[in-house]
Parts: sequence; structure tokens; C-alpha cells
Amino acid sequence: MGDDEQLMKTIHLANVACGFHASDFSIMDKTVLLAKENNVKVGAHPSLPDHQGFGRREMVMEPEELAACFIYQVGALCGFLTRYDMPLNHVKPHGAVYGMMARDLRLARAGMSVAKTFNVPFMGLAGTCHQEAAEEMGVPFIAEWFADLEYSPEGKLIITKKHDPVQISTVRDRVRTSMYHWHIPSRALILFITADGVKEVSICCHSDTPGAVEIARAVKALVDENNAAIL
Repeated sequence: MGDDEQLMKTIHLANVACGFHASDFSIMDKTVLLAKENNVKVGAHPSLPDHQGFGRREMVMEPEELAACFIYQVGALCGFLTRYDMPLNHVKPHGAVYGMMARDLRLARAGMSVAKTFNVPFMGLAGTCHQEAAEEMGVPFIAEWFADLEYSPEGKLIITKKHDPVQISTVRDRVRTSMYHWHIPSRALILFITADGVKEVSICCHSDTPGAVEIARAVKALVDENNAAIL
């Protein structure tokens, strides 16, 4: 759906779809190889079983069912990682289930059990059930912000089925605010402070956002500038 070849030249981590909302065995194979060729670490991006809705529609699932659903997908991706002698870096849920797990501790624990099964960190939203479940279950937690999505006045991530275009200037403003002030801009122009214990973050850029390559390049330039100043 996106320009994966150009994106792989820019990003540090790739969240690779595992077949339930996008991708298939051939695309997973090519994507993992592409990541290896560009020295990009690979994380599993499991989803609700919803090809038609691109995994961005909610559905009711019990925690045990969700855990099995995720293990099935992460296991498939690990086959290709083994083929190319690459480790799994993390697990990060996709779309609607990401939001569901941020609000529901039972579902968050189910997802965390999968990360624990594969002995990798969980990537998610700081200050939500993601972080709470990770800390409770002893799973390393990677906090993330979003360069191309908005937050509600309550500070909740707004997950849409189709991503609208976003101005590069808006992306730069969001990233600068997040990195330099450790705040997250919301639609109400209120800034929300990140959760306690978060010292490092990953900044997400979606491959299906219009202009994804340009967005990723702009974000990486700011991240590199920030990291160079710190280090």
C-alpha cells in the first residue's frame, strides 16, 4: 500500500503486518528481507482478523481469544525472521485493537502475554493500560508518539479507518513539541504530559498516510538532530 522501499531507507524500526489486516506470506517474506538489507529492526504488527476494514474496526474478543490470535500472527512473522537470521524486536498491535487494549486492562494483559511468550518488548501508549500491563507483567515497554495522527481533547489517540493528508509543517511542530517539551498536542490545543517512567520514545509514521515517505524523512531529520544534541 505504501512505498516500503523508500520508507525502509529512513526508519529505524518497522512494524510489519502479519496477514490479518494487510500483507500475506509473499509480502511478509519480501518485507523482512527489505528490512534486513536496510538494517531496520522488525516488530510484529498483529491485528484483529479484519481484512475488509484494514483492522481499524472494533470487534468483541475475549482475552484468551485475542492472545491466540496474536500468537498465530507473530509466529508467522517469526518464520520469515528465522529464514533471514533476524530477531523479533517487539510486538505492537495494529489499529482498532491497539485502542481497545489501551482502554481495557484485560485485553492489554492478553497482548502482553504474547510479548512475554516471544520474550520481546511491547510497544504502545504511555500512561494507558499498555504501560500498566507491561509493568505489572514485567514486559519491557517501548512508548510511542504519532507524527501523523491527532489526539482528542482528552489525550486519546484518534484512530481512523483512512488517514487524511497532514502538512509537513504540522508534523514538524508535533514532533518538536513532543521531543523538546515532552508534551503531546491535542485537538483542543491542550498539552498532555507523558507518563512517569518514560525516558525514550519511538515516533510512528504510518505507511498509508499520504506523503508517508516525506513525513518519515522529516521526522527522522528532527530525531537525528535531537539525538545528536543529547549524545
